[in-house]
Amino acid sequence: MGKKMSLGLQEALNLTLESIRPLPVESVELIESLDRTVAADLYAVVDSPSLDASLKDGYAVLSAEVADATPEKPVRLRRAGYMAAGGETQSKLTSGTTVRVLTGARIPEGADAVVSEEFVNPAGHDVLVTIFAEPGRNILPRGSDVACPKCIIRSGRHISPGLAGLLAAAGHSRVPVFKKPLVGIVGTGDEIVLPGEPLREGKLYASNLVTLAAWCNKYRMKTRLTIVPDHYDAIFNTLKTMAAETDAVMTSGGAWTGDRDRVAQVLERLGWQEVFHGIRIGPGKAVGFGMLDKKPIFILSGVPSANLMGFLQIALPGLLSLAGQVNPGLPRMQARLGAELRGREPDWTDFFFGTLEGHDGGLPIFHPLPGRSRLWSIAEAGAVASIPEGQTVIPAGAVISVQLLQ
Repeated sequence: MGKKMSLGLQEALNLTLESIRPLPVESVELIESLDRTVAADLYAVVDSPSLDASLKDGYAVLSAEVADATPEKPVRLRRAGYMAAGGETQSKLTSGTTVRVLTGARIPEGADAVVSEEFVNPAGHDVLVTIFAEPGRNILPRGSDVACPKCIIRSGRHISPGLAGLLAAAGHSRVPVFKKPLVGIVGTGDEIVLPGEPLREGKLYASNLVTLAAWCNKYRMKTRLTIVPDHYDAIFNTLKTMAAETDAVMTSGGAWTGDRDRVAQVLERLGWQEVFHGIRIGPGKAVGFGMLDKKPIFILSGVPSANLMGFLQIALPGLLSLAGQVNPGLPRMQARLGAELRGREPDWTDFFFGTLEGHDGGLPIFHPLPGRSRLWSIAEAGAVASIPEGQTVIPAGAVISVQLLQ
């Protein structure tokens, strides 16, 4: 007997995200914060640069005194000092003088411009300035990169290498971030074995588990993998242990209504609060979600394409939300459709793995891959396109939003 699908994709995703709360906060060294999610608004505690600094190797001047300088009629100034970046020496500019400054050096008191050295000629103890430098020329004002107490990053934002550098300039050495979840991944089936173990006739390696773990690792989540046979008690004991020892659990296989599909039954006995089981997407309709002891549990199909699509559309956003992300999910971009997409029913969301190759009108072209159930298509795919509810066909040449996989 078929199972009626009452939920569409967006409703299921909304219910998932509404049910999950981020993990606790921890403080980490800034250099270890890459790809983590900030758990608080962070503000600059210093100015950067901490003083008005020279952008060039050259000569600090009073701009009014070099207003008429040309190569033919240079302005003569007396050299009255030397300043380098980080140096403690301070000079004061007076009328008719200049101070030699190196890149990053403090601007001497009284100076309002720096003439780059290629426009200055030495003349004994004097220099000849051959060009006008207007006020502010070649000067980096204090706080122009970071000004205290400006907000540098808002809670929930992802830390990129560039943001890490900006936070360092703003005076931070440690940052509060949400903990990354430890994800338990349970493969069910008498026929599957972990890679590296002997492969007897009739068995196959648990490629789904490796794919799921690789995706978790991509987002710097730790994983714990195990395989359990299609026996009720074995599944019960494994899920009970895994749920107690991890922050979230994903199951692969045994997800639907077949004779050996026991995952939902086991979870019910364990006392989980089912939010949904089965939604109107293809592939991946068997995806389920609920909470067990306040921890998210995701049920995924054992069919490779359905397994991955259920993960990408429901489990991955849920896990990223657990890690504190505000807008979790795959990144998107606009693309032009290279071939017609045809779905099944108007109230379903149909997904298609594909590649992004070539350009048309400034947009990459999405080419659907054949054989959505095969591992080759999953391995070669660089993006996912979809036919949303309310449509069954999208013509070739249409501009669509695609999810990026790489």
